Amino acid sequence: MSQPTYTIGQIADKFNLSISTLRYYDKEGLFPNMKRQSGIRRFSKNEIETLRLIECLKASGLEIKDIKQFIDWTLKGPSTYEQRKQLFETRKKIIEKEMERLQKIHNVLEFKCWYYDTAIKDGNEDRLQQMLPDGLPITIQELYNKGHK
Repeated sequence: MSQPTYTIGQIADKFNLSISTLRYYDKEGLFPNMKRQSGIRRFSKNEIETLRLIECLKASGLEIKDIKQFIDWTLKGPSTYEQRKQLFETRKKIIEKEMERLQKIHNVLEFKCWYYDTAIKDGNEDRLQQMLPDGLPITIQELYNKGHK
C-alpha cells in the first residue's frame, strides 16, 4: 500500500507557506528524495517531516545554507551523526539563551502589570514607591528581582 502524497498547494496551506517558498526549498535541495508525477512535486510524509524540521531550524535562527548542509549530512548516513548532533546541541543552547532573555522580559512586564494594577487601585504610586526596591510582596519581589538582574 502506498502512502498518501500531497500537492505543493496542499502543503503550502498546511504549513502557511507560499508556494514560491516551497519551490525555493526544493531548488536548494532540501527535499532530495521528493517524487514527481508528470513533473508535479508530490510531498510524502518524508518531505512533510523534513519541512517540519526546516521550519524548526529556521525558527532557531539557522540559515537555509546551513539547513542544506544538514540535509547533505543526512544523505551521507551514520558517519555524520556527530555533526548532526552538534548542530542540534548548538541550536538548543542558542534557544535556551533566548528563552532566558525572554523570561527576563516577561518578568519585567508581569511586574509592571501588577505595579499599574496596584497604582490604579490606590489612585497613585506613593505606596508602591515606598515598597521599592525590596519591600514588595514575595511573588512580586521575585519577578522584580529576576527582571532586574
